[in-house]
Amino acid sequence: MNVTVIGSATAASPEERALRDLYLAHGPALYTYVLRLLGGDTHRAEDVVQETLLRCWNTQNLTDGEGMAVRPWMFRVARNLVIDAHRTRKARPLEISGDIWLGEWSAEADDIEQLLSSVVVQQALEELTPAHRDVLRATFFADHTTRQAAEALGVPQGTVKSRVYYALRCLKSALEERGVG
Repeated sequence: MNVTVIGSATAASPEERALRDLYLAHGPALYTYVLRLLGGDTHRAEDVVQETLLRCWNTQNLTDGEGMAVRPWMFRVARNLVIDAHRTRKARPLEISGDIWLGEWSAEADDIEQLLSSVVVQQALEELTPAHRDVLRATFFADHTTRQAAEALGVPQGTVKSRVYYALRCLKSALEERGVG
């Protein structure tokens, strides 16, 4: 079996030489035409040119012999391939990129995740002592400093700091029991 590169000077068979000559004679103009039809999509244009040459090969229409105009035939085949691909895409449902879908999904998932997290945190807070719950509410949830929380709770600032420390340790432990890391 002879393996031949289409652009090589010596082809293994007359058909392969004819295909190479056909590509050299009409390929660049065909590629430019198809590229314009496809709005600059180089990958699809290459595919269409390749498919056109393959169809030319399969129909044994490799030369301009017997008055057959190969170039107009190739351009018509390429145009039909572009039109067929366009119709095929129009017949299928609209495809959306994964980014859009994931964006919408992640926004919804974030809302659900936030709701579930708040329920879990609320349950874990219920396991704390009233003093620990109060100090966390006065600092973290009310967004107060330890000085403001101390004034609101009527306890020294040092007591607020130590209660926050131990409350967070207990809360962490309660959350870990629920599978939250």
